[in-house]
Amino acid sequence: MITPILFLDFDGVMHPASYIKGQQRFCNAPWLEAVLAKHPLRIVVSSSWRFHYPMDEILGSMPPKLAQAVVGATGDAHIGPWARFHEIKAWLAKHDPLADWRAADDAVFEFPKPCPELIACDPQDGFGAKQAGELALWLQRR
Repeated sequence: MITPILFLDFDGVMHPASYIKGQQRFCNAPWLEAVLAKHPLRIVVSSSWRFHYPMDEILGSMPPKLAQAVVGATGDAHIGPWARFHEIKAWLAKHDPLADWRAADDAVFEFPKPCPELIACDPQDGFGAKQAGELALWLQRR
């Protein structure tokens, strides 16, 4: 069985979108780490951080358990409707067209409606118990 993929945004997911300097980045990581402890999962960085930081710097800023699961990052920005969704689909077409996937993201407007692959996060809270439960349930049912 092929390990599923989670396309992971950071701002508004791994920490609140209204990040204030001095706050802890990746403060929501324990929720995702708990799911990873029970289920194999590959992570692809879909965050806009990929445009601003080299991959080694991104990995170095992530909690080690999450960084170890990262297999890449989505590529060039898509211009137009549902940009994040199209960036994910482009990555899948190039790297793993048959992959089973989900995306944890707070930018729901970046995805078509409905999008059953989207695990929507509130940008003020990010990835928490609800999203971890949704991800774990999907992984259990595979």
